[in-house]
Amino acid sequence: MPENETPVAVAETPAAAEAPVAPETPAAPDATQAPEAVEQVRPLGEPAKPDKGGFIWGTGRRKSSVARVRIKPGDGKFLVNKRDVNEYFSELQHKAACHKPLEVTDTKGKLDIHVNVHGGGITGQAEAILLGIARALKGYDPTLEATLRSNNLLTRDPRQVERQKPGQPGARKRFQFSKR
Repeated sequence: MPENETPVAVAETPAAAEAPVAPETPAAPDATQAPEAVEQVRPLGEPAKPDKGGFIWGTGRRKSSVARVRIKPGDGKFLVNKRDVNEYFSELQHKAACHKPLEVTDTKGKLDIHVNVHGGGITGQAEAILLGIARALKGYDPTLEATLRSNNLLTRDPRQVERQKPGQPGARKRFQFSKR
């Protein structure tokens, strides 16, 4: 044996001495077993089950706004906090944002939409509604997912307001420096 090698422990049982020792690694997952960490709610490509009222739900968030959206087949009624969408939003860009998933998927006028939204400002609420409607449409008809995804309507915008730091008037703003 060369000088720089350390002796290796030899197994004392004959069966262990014959079999090569492999490092302990977890067994590869079987193709028939589902991964434990990923839990599927429903099979892909299958529509979501409506609740008692026949609604499909979708939740949208943007900044600090949260929109809970319910859709079901109907005549095109669109209510936001129990008011018509055109009455709730006065700006054209906010109305357009709410209707965008319906126009892209060609479902405008075919679904009744009820939205409860709170938090944030008008723009955040409009964009939260957009995401909520897109997610509800995906649950309503899974074939629409490719269209919604290609138009970037299923991606949540992760940007948040930066916090205000102590001793400053804002997140980045500083008080004027005075040398004397």
